Amino acid sequence: MQNVAVVVEDAPAPELLAEMDIAPPDTLYGLYQGVSLPEREWGHGNVLPDRITIYQQPIVDDSANDDAIVRAIGETVIHEFGHYFGLSEEEIEAIEARYWRGEIDVDDLQGG
Repeated sequence: MQNVAVVVEDAPAPELLAEMDIAPPDTLYGLYQGVSLPEREWGHGNVLPDRITIYQQPIVDDSANDDAIVRAIGETVIHEFGHYFGLSEEEIEAIEARYWRGEIDVDDLQGG
């Protein structure tokens, strides 16, 4: 992975949620902003890093305990990096469902 920044912010801005048509009580745990690897052309370069933002407060608010917070962060990071690699929302959700339910392990995701 190159030229991608991961940042943590308190919460998504109301304007961002409105732009994405996300109405309360729904919210975002994370957001990928950039050009996914498969969409980059040969001349892609000399650009600011892609950005993955993790939103702390929604994760904390929706988690029952510290273990749930850790799990939500892990799922969110994996989800957003999936977008970085060009996976669709449906592909990412299928991987999450299998991985987080324990039906496959990380080596299976890596082809190992």
